[in-house]
Amino acid sequence: MRGVARVFGIVLLVGGLGLLGWVGWQYFGTGITSNHQMGKAEDSLRRQWQTSPARAVPSGTTTPPAVGKPIFLIRIPKFGADWEKPIVEGVAADDLARGIGHYPQTQLPGQPGNFAVAGHRVTHGSPFRRLLDLQKGDQVVVETQDAVYTYELDGSPRDLTVQPTDTWVLDPVPGKNQTPTKAIITLTTCQDLFHSPDRSVAFGHLVKVSKK
Repeated sequence: MRGVARVFGIVLLVGGLGLLGWVGWQYFGTGITSNHQMGKAEDSLRRQWQTSPARAVPSGTTTPPAVGKPIFLIRIPKFGADWEKPIVEGVAADDLARGIGHYPQTQLPGQPGNFAVAGHRVTHGSPFRRLLDLQKGDQVVVETQDAVYTYELDGSPRDLTVQPTDTWVLDPVPGKNQTPTKAIITLTTCQDLFHSPDRSVAFGHLVKVSKK
């Protein structure tokens, strides 16, 4: 019996260490990998805009961007002057490991309708870790090949929590069956700093367009 208890204890110890290792990788290891990928994506996108402008994704295009590829850059001044992340097409797990994800069924920056994006609050670089700190009036800047779009938030992500089935937040005019006439942005992220199906959401409206 003593030998069985010893073996059982070793199994529990090994399992516990394995679990701690997995948690450590999720919270720290994925961040190192994702931050490296995001930095490469930013550099690659800027080089593409400079050297091959005809192949970049213009803001008014009707051709869907390739899933998983960096297409735009996003800056949130409240997060600091150096905070800049790539926006990639798609919101699957692999896409969100490379940057902020653009919901493919939503509009592109500057177009009438809803330009909606998602990002992690924890793991994979946690680009939206401080998203719930944003307040009404804070700005979100999206840079494309040919323009810079500045949006102003209509409220804080703390004030709106939805379930994954609440897809109305991605509608061209959120919650309304209307033809869009204005360009808006929607930011989504996990409500909690751990795995949760709930999503915190903030809407904003376009206030400035600067052509490059």
